[in-house]
Amino acid sequence: MLYDFRMSTATQIHRHFASDNYAGICPEALAAMIEANQGHEVSYGDDSWTGKASDLLREVFETDCEVFFVFNGTSANSLSLAALCQSYHSILCHEIAHVEGSECGAPEFFANGTKVLLLPGPGGKIDPKSIEKAVNKRTDIHYPKPRALSLTQGTEVGTVYSLEDLSELAEVARHFQLRIQMDGARFANAIVSLGVTPKEITWQAGVDVLCFGGTKNGLAVGEAVVFFNRELAREFDYRCKQGGQLASKMRFLSAPWVGLLQEGAWLRHARHSNAMAKRLEAGIRNVPGVRISYPVQTNAVFAKIPEPLVDAMHQRGWKFYTHVGGWEESRLMCSWDTTPEDVDGFAADLKEFTAPVAI
Repeated sequence: MLYDFRMSTATQIHRHFASDNYAGICPEALAAMIEANQGHEVSYGDDSWTGKASDLLREVFETDCEVFFVFNGTSANSLSLAALCQSYHSILCHEIAHVEGSECGAPEFFANGTKVLLLPGPGGKIDPKSIEKAVNKRTDIHYPKPRALSLTQGTEVGTVYSLEDLSELAEVARHFQLRIQMDGARFANAIVSLGVTPKEITWQAGVDVLCFGGTKNGLAVGEAVVFFNRELAREFDYRCKQGGQLASKMRFLSAPWVGLLQEGAWLRHARHSNAMAKRLEAGIRNVPGVRISYPVQTNAVFAKIPEPLVDAMHQRGWKFYTHVGGWEESRLMCSWDTTPEDVDGFAADLKEFTAPVAI
């Protein structure tokens, strides 16, 4: 196949597809943060904004859960998993899960050595049969006893666990007395993709604790750790303090959540970024040499793009990753502020580079 790269001069591009972390603060979160900046508030989480944000999360999940705010997803995942395990336990997760490949051993570190065991499964989702195999691989005292099952919703490749998937996994987890932690860095995107209520894919599905991501959905910084099993949250505040996650001016972590949650902005932004991903998939699906790798169910498009095309797009000024987790695919992430023009511009440039070369 011939590619025409004569028009590959770099241009200035303001929004990219490398990561939804590239996007700025959504207006609802920023407005709440500015409002929280007026006057004085009590420190270390005893402020009115933290109380309001926690109550809004209880309304969202329709249950009396325990809520903690931390700076980032690594701390949310690592500290919540540490709360479920002793050092001689193990955590079961998918072989490409973020807690395995992108957190520099933090889950093991904060859990004082708890071992992470990897499970297979197509499309980034754990095969329920692999849980039984891992648990029964060895049952002697020399083997780290499996205690927690970590599920990523949506997954590292943009797919989602359906209600049926979660029901099957929860049944296996209950049988083997495993606690369930959910890495929800893009939880909002999974919610709108599935068309379900938050409670249906969390505590009603057997999830003990959720790491609810806000950064990728319009916040500047901050994730919420939501314990549905309140007993497991005992002394979690001490874990947060010891792990450097107790913000003195906590209202600046929690107030943006108020802006995101109170009028449904979190769902609007997730719905928009998912729609942009669908538009992007449609725009590049039929480009010669391009192959979509996984179903586009959230705000991510994974595609095999020939290396010359990748290089040409990078030279044109587009930023996107081609090595996230070691995969061969290009990962194209849409954000709360991605526009149809951004999507169409990317697709148009990709098509331009595949235009037949005039002889």
